[in-house]
Amino acid sequence: MTGWHDVPVPAELTVPPPTGDAFHVYDTTLRDGTQREGMSLSVPDKLAVARHLDDLGVGFIEGGWPGANPKDAEFFRRARSELVLRTAQLTAFGSTRRPGGDVAADLAHLRESGAGIATLVAKSDVRHVERALRTTREENLAMVRDSVAHLCGEGMRVFLDAEHFFDGWAADPAYALEVLRVAVEAGADVAVLCDTNGAMLPSRLADIVGQVVSHGLRVGIHAHNDTACAVANSLSAIDAGATHVQGTANGYGERSGNADLFSVVAALEDKLGRQVLPEGRLAELGRVAHAVAEVANIAPDPHQPWVGASAFAHKAGLHVSAIKADPDLYQHTDPSVVGNDMRLLVSELAGRATIELKGRAIGLEPDGATIGRVLERVKDLESAGWSFEAAEASFELLLREEMGERPRFFDLESWRVIVEHRGGDVVSEATVKLHADGQRIVATGEGNGPVNALDNALRLALCELYPGLASLELVDYKVRIVAGAHGTGAVTRVLVETSDGVAEWDTVGVHENVIAASWQALEDAYTTGLLRAGAAQPST
Repeated sequence: MTGWHDVPVPAELTVPPPTGDAFHVYDTTLRDGTQREGMSLSVPDKLAVARHLDDLGVGFIEGGWPGANPKDAEFFRRARSELVLRTAQLTAFGSTRRPGGDVAADLAHLRESGAGIATLVAKSDVRHVERALRTTREENLAMVRDSVAHLCGEGMRVFLDAEHFFDGWAADPAYALEVLRVAVEAGADVAVLCDTNGAMLPSRLADIVGQVVSHGLRVGIHAHNDTACAVANSLSAIDAGATHVQGTANGYGERSGNADLFSVVAALEDKLGRQVLPEGRLAELGRVAHAVAEVANIAPDPHQPWVGASAFAHKAGLHVSAIKADPDLYQHTDPSVVGNDMRLLVSELAGRATIELKGRAIGLEPDGATIGRVLERVKDLESAGWSFEAAEASFELLLREEMGERPRFFDLESWRVIVEHRGGDVVSEATVKLHADGQRIVATGEGNGPVNALDNALRLALCELYPGLASLELVDYKVRIVAGAHGTGAVTRVLVETSDGVAEWDTVGVHENVIAASWQALEDAYTTGLLRAGAAQPST
């Protein structure tokens, strides 16, 4: 077996790289990404994702394997008339011909896809050739040569994905390199080195890529994330000379996923000064990441680098104090570069600077004494189970209260909730008694649960005074035990997310009784909604 270093290569292997399109950003979300467990995209979904990726400005979008399943075949058929791409080029994925197969018949689905570019996957690990394909080394090379030459002869541009390349290099580097040589000599533009098992680490990978590049081949990188190194491996490969990088939106993919293409392009542009997207498109990164997640019906990861909601969120008081002096002291870049925002989280870890900056963000200017009172209240309340970092609307009302500016749209006299088993059904009924605009208001509402009934009763009580409440919707409701040692008698925390159809806000309530905690969160939610709508505060 030949060693990992100093692979002997015939002189004719050296092939000059193409001079055009110097760097490729190649997205594989519509194929590799959909291999993620639990992820399934319909044809309209795939068309929508492709449009979002084109908005970002990627160079190539791999639409799928048109010969593998009816869905991908339909995608390419519909893409011809429905997908108008401004920047990206659509590529079709497929395999080389079968051992002993007819190349024209085996690759017909690629020719007929309507895509002008084909990406062929080929075995570059001799063990896979002999054990998985059950063919000879020579026949595998012929499969590569015939397939690339056939498609190029049909006027298609061809990229080669050298599957399991790094494992193949470990087993027999001369043969792995020969696969690339044959493909490039047959007309392939790029030989993509695939870390299919995701086992590589950056330093070893960069060394191998550098050796391949030294032979004059134009190479790309396709990394999986099984060792949490996919982004680092991609960047290391590029640093070693790769000029084509593959990845998926948000790192979607089989097992632990693929290289997150968004993190790769952000690092290339913001850290390395290499413009790989059209001018100004990097600022679309956050929007596109969330748009793709929405289409895929996968909750965005708030801690995702660059684009996650928490990527530039600061909680520790020491950090926020420094950020007040200079945001760059605790941020690796300006969040707006990738379409994100800095967030300051209020918690028991907060300092005076956090309170001051949060106040300014909502148009308030608390003085030093007020800041001190708010800080002490936050720390006391959080020790009792409250969580203001997850309920910024409740924090705003607390701050306004300490400043003497909390609006009072209504005052509670009492509420009551009844849950009844009636005729096989469980029915919840709530009654609220309020004072607003000089009136005493009593309203009763039913619901599919006690909180829903309470919500309906409160809405009914106030809708005549505040018609705008009709647009408010409780979109999420979470309950958590915050003192588990007491079992069913424990303190509970309720988080409520409310929307007016334009924006969302979160409120919190804490109490031994879950309905009482829910009322606190609902009262803050309605108060915030009326405050944001600019409702007039009645006499009470």
